[in-house]
Amino acid sequence: MKLNCDLGEGAGSEEAVMPFIDQANIACGFHAGSPELMRKTLILARAHGVSVGAHPGYADREGFGRRSMHCKSDEIFELVLEQIAMLDDLAKAEGITIDYVKPHGALYHDMIKNAEVRSAIFSAVAKYPTSRMVMIQATPKIKSNQTEAAAVGLCLWAEAFADRRYNNAGRLLPRQEAGAVLDRSQMLAQVQQLVTKGSVITDAGNILAVSADTLCVHGDYAEGVEGIREIRKLLSNG
Repeated sequence: MKLNCDLGEGAGSEEAVMPFIDQANIACGFHAGSPELMRKTLILARAHGVSVGAHPGYADREGFGRRSMHCKSDEIFELVLEQIAMLDDLAKAEGITIDYVKPHGALYHDMIKNAEVRSAIFSAVAKYPTSRMVMIQATPKIKSNQTEAAAVGLCLWAEAFADRRYNNAGRLLPRQEAGAVLDRSQMLAQVQQLVTKGSVITDAGNILAVSADTLCVHGDYAEGVEGIREIRKLLSNG
């Protein structure tokens, strides 16, 4: 299982986590970030041999892209395509290739819940020539999602989360709910269970099978950043 992290969002965690991750999801300026921060993060990823992905979100810097917005399919298509292009232009100038796309925040969750949003995002990624991969949560519907992606020539990275609590349906608890964000000991226990048993314990105390290709730690979550070395060790030993 690979390890990915959302970066370039202004939390200043890039140097701390980059030596330990495989994939850097770089914010593209709409929900957070700037061209200069994108460039710095790209260069740092290259120095550590880390794969880079575009991390597009809703145009909502005030809400950090965590508020769902009522956009039409063509609007989602354009905003995702524009953000991929923005990061790709900077990457090309540094001789770097964008390997995949991972939507951010509310756009990510809307992609999982809404087939029209998902189709618009898949179409935008398929339109861009440099990346044929999308990162999406490893829910019980992942096989169906993979079929949808394959229809437009894409492949999926199935993603699990180190620092978030799951519900029985395989979704993440909303951040505003108590217990949605795990503390350090809970996070490390969840990673250990993902690695050794391919499952997590839900908020209701049930065992939920989760088969993932990559594991996310959020770059704006201090305990996740501080525990990144231990997470890397658990994945390597697994």
